[in-house]
Amino acid sequence: MKLYLVIFILWSATYSLKIAASTAAEIQHLLTFIEMSHCQYERNGSLHTARDAKQHISKKYHYYQDDIESAEDFISLTASKSSLSGKPYIIHCSNSKPIKSSEWLLSELKAFRKQKK
Repeated sequence: MKLYLVIFILWSATYSLKIAASTAAEIQHLLTFIEMSHCQYERNGSLHTARDAKQHISKKYHYYQDDIESAEDFISLTASKSSLSGKPYIIHCSNSKPIKSSEWLLSELKAFRKQKK
């Protein structure tokens, strides 16, 4: 009986590490995607460069890290709206209509996951 318990605990730990590693890879991809986009991030009415947006979101990520279990949590907690005003972040890319960052990033996450399969 003890052997089964040990095996289950080891399997659970390994499974959790795989989930954490894949989530970390997805979050890193999204941060790189933001920085390399050359789009502007609108926060509380002000436009910011993609690099500044990545830095800002990275800071928020470190703050909320304990609450993030998925890339969707990352988007929701750090990259979709202002923590102070609650206003959504808007992405302004050339040749595209402005879009909420949550929609933009969820679309990229879906594409990234599809590519990984």
